[in-house]
Amino acid sequence: MSVKVAVVILNWNGKKFLEQFLPCVVENSEDQAEVIIADNASTDDSIDFIKKEFPGIRIIQNKTNSGFAKGYNDALSQVDAKYYILLNSDIEVTPNWIKPVIDIMESNELIAACQPKLRSFYERDKFEYAGAAGGFIDKYGYPFCRGRVFQTVETDKGQYDDAAEIFWATGACMFVRSDVYRKLGGLDKRFFAHMEEIDFCWRAKNQGYKIMYCPNSTVYHVGGGTLPKKSWRKTYLNMRNNNIMLYKNLPHNRILKVFTARLVLDCVAAFKFLIDGGIMDMIAVVKAHWKFFSMLKQLKTEKKKTVHHEVTKIYRKNLVVEYFLKGKRKFSDLNSDKFI
Repeated sequence: MSVKVAVVILNWNGKKFLEQFLPCVVENSEDQAEVIIADNASTDDSIDFIKKEFPGIRIIQNKTNSGFAKGYNDALSQVDAKYYILLNSDIEVTPNWIKPVIDIMESNELIAACQPKLRSFYERDKFEYAGAAGGFIDKYGYPFCRGRVFQTVETDKGQYDDAAEIFWATGACMFVRSDVYRKLGGLDKRFFAHMEEIDFCWRAKNQGYKIMYCPNSTVYHVGGGTLPKKSWRKTYLNMRNNNIMLYKNLPHNRILKVFTARLVLDCVAAFKFLIDGGIMDMIAVVKAHWKFFSMLKQLKTEKKKTVHHEVTKIYRKNLVVEYFLKGKRKFSDLNSDKFI
């Protein structure tokens, strides 16, 4: 059965990555999907490059750079496909990277999103930080992956070569059903960038959908192409968006407990930034919490309309304690019976 698939690459001043990676995307996708560039009002010559080198590629030009979330929402509203593939511009795809993932999604209409295996472009035998072999969160909202816990990234030795249900699929290469995307209102544009895919997957799970990982498709990710890993702006977005995500998606009876614990843990993180000389990161933590609390009235109104299913695949322990105090550095070190 033929399936209509659209690979949509969001670009902002990314000519360097387009030159490097777009040829392999086109080569390995042309028989299975339409490749589309969604441009977030780039000021470099990205568009001229695409028009010259790839005249057959469709370009959707957003009027402003409104970030990852709104950029994709605006572009995907103009794309007619059964499946969207949200693909970062700094990813090298491989032959037959699309079909295995689509096959998994076609097997069950409750699968809203799925991701392939993400390896590092520079250390090709290692998983890549931003997705590895599928994402999870702990009970306080800390994200991690099979293959990556905090800063510890594992070498891929085939230990995660099983198709598995996960909690979130990486936005670096996320396959998603278009009807579910529209039903959920797409990505939350307030996030701008970072954690919007985790929020999206959590909202999908709250509606009874599943998120999957496909080991039979591999892509290689550069990572940090928009914001470097060590950036106060990245710290701000991650902290603010994590708080918004938790408030939106947690059941009402867990909000007070989780936010009390997170406030303490985030204060510890801010102090650690300070003693390590990262004063801007410390300020970013404070600003992130200030911004979140300023949004509470609006979030409370929205939450009254939220439906919560019994969500699975959350790690019911404190990952900070498990990692930093108990030395559990790998996904396989974590107690498997605590994923409820």
